[in-house]
Amino acid sequence: MTHAPLLRGLFLSGLGRPVIVRPTTGTPALTLPEDLTTASPADIEGVEFPAIVAVGNETYEVSLTTRGEREISGRIAVVTGGAQGFGAEIAKGLVDQGCFVYIADLNAEGAIAKSKELGSDITHPITVNVSDEDSVAAMAEEIERVTGGLDLVVSNAGIVRAGSVLEQDAAMFKLSTDINYVAFFLVTKHLGKLLARQHETSGAWLTDIIQINSKSGLVGSNKNGAYAGSKFGGVGLVQSFALELIEHGIKVNAICPGNFYDGPLWSDPEKGLFVQYLNSGKVPGATTVAEVKAAYEAKSPIHRGANGLDVLRALYYVVEQAYETGQAVPVTGGQVMLS
Repeated sequence: MTHAPLLRGLFLSGLGRPVIVRPTTGTPALTLPEDLTTASPADIEGVEFPAIVAVGNETYEVSLTTRGEREISGRIAVVTGGAQGFGAEIAKGLVDQGCFVYIADLNAEGAIAKSKELGSDITHPITVNVSDEDSVAAMAEEIERVTGGLDLVVSNAGIVRAGSVLEQDAAMFKLSTDINYVAFFLVTKHLGKLLARQHETSGAWLTDIIQINSKSGLVGSNKNGAYAGSKFGGVGLVQSFALELIEHGIKVNAICPGNFYDGPLWSDPEKGLFVQYLNSGKVPGATTVAEVKAAYEAKSPIHRGANGLDVLRALYYVVEQAYETGQAVPVTGGQVMLS
């Protein structure tokens, strides 16, 4: 562990805005005590940025992030599954709001390509297998090394393997559980540790962990029990983690989108859900993918699927509303109505 998270927390407390903390070899303009929990915001008053700061035998450059009109602007975020689908749209939306975004994905080439597309100076690709604890721990270490900490975790990576409970094999069921449920635990555990350490010096600054869940985390899903079960479990984790982590200044919420028909999860011609549902007979009488899609669009009173902007607006609300934790926010076009 380094001093970077605590140093970042001190600047968050003193400035009330995000900063990036990176190791450097420059000559320090400011020296702080090695035990940063004894420092105060008064110790950094009048610092000019970028500032070179020494803490013990470590030296860091502290720089300001870009600020925009929204409160979320300038925050440091990580989006798992950020190379495609909802994740890619969330990453782009956050970059457009002035955030520095880690694009974390199992698809290394996709993460690198998306980072280059959005801007390599304001994004950073990370290769991660969210169902492997060592890989998730390594992601947390890389984030600490590159920016000193972060403000927002978007746990978006997910998988769907539809099938009847009478026919689906245990391996496919376990795959859904590992990626949709266990992975959220692992991401929260390791990035939550980083956020909690940062909070030791960050005062009233709040950070966020958001699971991109699903409407299937709110209501059951016919012939899709593995997915729905893992998403219901995710809501339980959100509520439990929210109760535990708020003492570390961490809010934990879920966003539960309706179906995102334009992404590969649904529209992949070989493994997408439209094909899976057609083959499993989930839509009675449907003989083509187009008929399956039409049947699903008709389920929402708004007669369309969710899109990236719908999810982003919910995400902005959750982050900017300080009085919101432990919630599962539906973004379903009325397909699921809470009672």
